[in-house]
Amino acid sequence: MLELDDSRWSELSHAYGQAADIPDLLRRLAERPAQQGPRDEPWFTLWSSLCHQGDVYSASYAAIPHIVEIALSKTGPIDFSFFLLPASVDVARVNGRGPATPSFLKAAYDTAIGRLFDCVVAHREDRWDQDMTIAATAAMAVSKGWHALAEAVMNLDEDLISKINDGDWD
Repeated sequence: MLELDDSRWSELSHAYGQAADIPDLLRRLAERPAQQGPRDEPWFTLWSSLCHQGDVYSASYAAIPHIVEIALSKTGPIDFSFFLLPASVDVARVNGRGPATPSFLKAAYDTAIGRLFDCVVAHREDRWDQDMTIAATAAMAVSKGWHALAEAVMNLDEDLISKINDGDWD
C-alpha cells in the first residue's frame, strides 16, 4: 500500500489533476468514518476526484487500499461509501473507464478489492438501510469478480426495485 506520506502521490492523478491532496482526505476519513450526508467532506471530494462521472484515475487505485483498511479497522457504523466507492472504482476499471493499474499499486489494490468481502462481514452487525445494503452487496460482488452483477445492483433505486418486484418490464 502506498504510504500517505509517499512523494509518489504527486505523480498520480485524479479528475482535477495532481493527487497530492488525497492523503490528507484519507487522513480525515479515518477520523470520521461514520455515516455522513452526500455533500459532507471528505467523501464529497474523494468521490468527485476518484470516481468522477464514472471515470477513475491512477490515484483511485492508490486510495482504495486505504479506504478498505479504514473500514476494516473501525468498529460501529461506517458510511456506505466505504463499500460503494471501491466497488464503483473496480467496475469502472473493468469497463475500461480508467488507466491500467500502475504496477507499484497493483498488489495492494487487488488485495484491497478482495478484502471488501471481509469489510462487509466486519460490519454485518451494524444497522443498515437500503443504501448500505446495496453498497455492501455490490462490494461483495466485486470482491468475487462479479462486476456486471455489482453494476446492476448499484443501479437499483426504489422505482426499479418496484418494477422488478411487480414484474413490470416495459
